[in-house]
Amino acid sequence: MYRCRGEIPDLETSRLRLRKLEDRDASALFQIWGNSDVVRFLNMTRLESIQETRDMIDLLNGLSESEDTLRWGIELKETGGLIGSCGFNIWQLSGADRGEIGYDLGKSYWGQGYMPEALSAILKFGYSVMGLNRIEALVLEENKASQRVLDKLGFKPEGLLREYQRNEQGEGYIDLQLYALLRREYRGWGSN
Repeated sequence: MYRCRGEIPDLETSRLRLRKLEDRDASALFQIWGNSDVVRFLNMTRLESIQETRDMIDLLNGLSESEDTLRWGIELKETGGLIGSCGFNIWQLSGADRGEIGYDLGKSYWGQGYMPEALSAILKFGYSVMGLNRIEALVLEENKASQRVLDKLGFKPEGLLREYQRNEQGEGYIDLQLYALLRREYRGWGSN
């Protein structure tokens, strides 16, 4: 059984390095998590300050220690700049061998192929290191760009989860599209 024990290993692709989020990332992440255009697809409240961003980094790193989540910062190798984050929101190994991914990217980096590249690294990690058989993603119906990313990686749409989560204001519920990719279907980045 996979145990992360708070250790988040570095993963690399041709253009990206995925690494543990650090306090020094707060300013870059605030540009992402504080941007209304980005967070509207994340079903989270837009962060209002660098301190809130530091608190979120601490929360995510703390959740990795208790093995409740595993989140990487996405860094451009060329510049060392952080452009987003991705990881496993949850996973269940005993009896299910499945996990759920989540991801975000700074708006100025949309449409450049960074997210499929980053997700391919965590998919490979999920199947080969964690021993997952099934990886899922939940996407808002209106987030067509995210659906295209998942399609590119070979994920299959499995249906609409009606009123699956509370909305960010806690005043109602949102519908989410369920996508999944099985280990036997995974072909790696660029081969789908």
